[in-house]
Parts: sequence; structure tokens; C-alpha cells
Amino acid sequence: MLDRAVILAAGLGTRMRRADESVRMSAEQRRTADSGVKAMIPIARPFLDYVLSALADAGYRRACLVIGPAHDQIRDYYTHLASRRISVEFAVQPAPRGTADALAAAETFADGKQVLVINSDNYYPVEAMSAVRERLSGSGLAAFTRAGLLRGNIPPERIANYAVVHTDSAGLLERIVEKPADADLSAAGDSARLSMNCWRFEPSIFEACRRIAPSPRGEYEIPDAVACAMATMGVEFHAVTIDSPVLDLSRRSDLASVKAALADVEVHL
Repeated sequence: MLDRAVILAAGLGTRMRRADESVRMSAEQRRTADSGVKAMIPIARPFLDYVLSALADAGYRRACLVIGPAHDQIRDYYTHLASRRISVEFAVQPAPRGTADALAAAETFADGKQVLVINSDNYYPVEAMSAVRERLSGSGLAAFTRAGLLRGNIPPERIANYAVVHTDSAGLLERIVEKPADADLSAAGDSARLSMNCWRFEPSIFEACRRIAPSPRGEYEIPDAVACAMATMGVEFHAVTIDSPVLDLSRRSDLASVKAALADVEVHL
């Protein structure tokens, strides 16, 4: 049974670094936001603690944090944090070259087994990570309904930037449309299903990460690796539909809503 999760935490946090004087923050929250290490922003405790606790609730027992060379704050904290339900390991992405490059850094951790892959600045519902673990047997992803996401803290204009998931009637992934046109998203309405980077990958994904070229942004991206695996390696991806919100902590303005949503959530690591 799938029990390993890779958490992508090596990003620069560019949006989080941007000053926003309208947001009330503690001195510690401001220092962490200034560093760009979104996962460590304190709510009652670091945001990443809540993510790890939810992973454990969903049945995952090992987590690999993909971090940058200078992310000593994350390494120091989790090296010394006692945990009983989920172990924490590390992989280093030498330079911020995109999500597929970050995932590739965790190949040793995967050790030829399937892994869940998620973002460090999103708090996913336990049901989504459980569904990926229990309802899929191979590669696939959680496809979140637009209506479900709108019940969380993500505003409609941000949701419009997420990739749209297209499947056949059996749930087999046909394509993912990055930056969909307004007309396409409007036509799908609240029934549109979107990728929030909650993936289940077979070991073949690492070869796909090596095969792809940089995107127009100059980065190696997971959707490109998925497309490569489908087109050149014969890998099939299935989607499980999730009608629940995901919390996003990518900007300082997200802090209040995330804090409110997690106020009654207990962390057990």
C-alpha cells in the first residue's frame, strides 16, 4: 500500500516575499514570509506541521521534504522534531528549476516505489490524499471541482489560473490544459475539475522528468513530465474527483483565512 509522500518545498516563495502592509502579521510571521519559506509560516505552529498531520491521517507514514540548499530552517526544525506517526526525510534541489526537477531530487527516497506528490503551501483535505492512496492503483491525480475549491480560501480569479483536467468517461486522463482560456473555463462552469498538484506517481515518472525540455518559463514542469509519460512511455493516469476545498498559503493575504480554517485542527505527528 502506498505510504510515501514527497512534499515540494524548495520554491523561492516570490509571491510570499512581496510586502503587503494591509496584512497584520506577527514579527515571526513577517520574518518567515520575508524569507519566502511558506511552509514554515507559524499559524499556531508551522503550516507544514498541519500538512504532515493530514498526511498521517490519510495513512502515509514517510514524507520527503524537497528543499533548497539554504533551507536550514526546515531541516533544523524537522530534524529535531519528535514524531510517531510519520517520519520526515530530506532531498535537496540544488537550484529552483521547476517542479519536475524538484520531484527528480526525491528519486532515491522513492526507491522504486510509488509516491504521492503534493505542494508544501497547500493544505489538502484528508479525503483527497486518502482517495489517491486507496482508489488508485497506479499513476493518477486528485481532480478538484471548481465548486469545491470555491468553498475554501482561494478566490475565483486565482482558480482561473489552475490547470483544467480532462478525462474520458472512465476517468482516464486525456490532457491537462495549463492556463485555460476564459471561454473554456466558463463553459465548464462549477463542474470544471482542476489540478492542485496532488499526484500519485509510479517510478516511471522519474525517467519522464529526465526526458522533458524546459518550459517557456525555463523550468522543468510536472505537467510536461506527465504528458511525456503518457505520450512516449504508455503510462496511464486516472483522476479521482474531489469536491472539497484546498487551503492555499502562497501570499501574505492568505494568512488570516488559513488561520481561521485551521483554528480547530489538532496536529498529531
